[in-house]
Amino acid sequence: QVQLVESGGDSVQAGQSLTLSCAVSKLSFTAYSAAWFRQAPGKEREGVAVIDPDTTKTYGVAVKGRFTISRDNAGNTLYLQMNSLKSEDSGMYYCALGYYSRARSSLYRDKYTYWGQGTQVTVSS
Repeated sequence: QVQLVESGGDSVQAGQSLTLSCAVSKLSFTAYSAAWFRQAPGKEREGVAVIDPDTTKTYGVAVKGRFTISRDNAGNTLYLQMNSLKSEDSGMYYCALGYYSRARSSLYRDKYTYWGQGTQVTVSS
């Protein structure tokens, strides 16, 4: 069974940095678009960033210029480097994989097939 396991979430102060990781198993990672989503209490899950197999990257407006998505195909791992964190970045962060033909450069959750359980990020101002 395909598994996506996120890690790296923490409680930090505004302005600090965090790096999230998502380890993927039982699936050929290279064929998929890989994305990060986040969800704050009472809010819809929103797309943060996506990286396609050809390494094309797309970012949500709220994080562009502060977050960097990357992937290690050999290690089957997805990363999200988050800098200059703000309180509004707080939430549960999920990694997701979607077939490239369907999810290419998309930040819409319904384009993604496989999801992790999430890792919590809390930013205090």
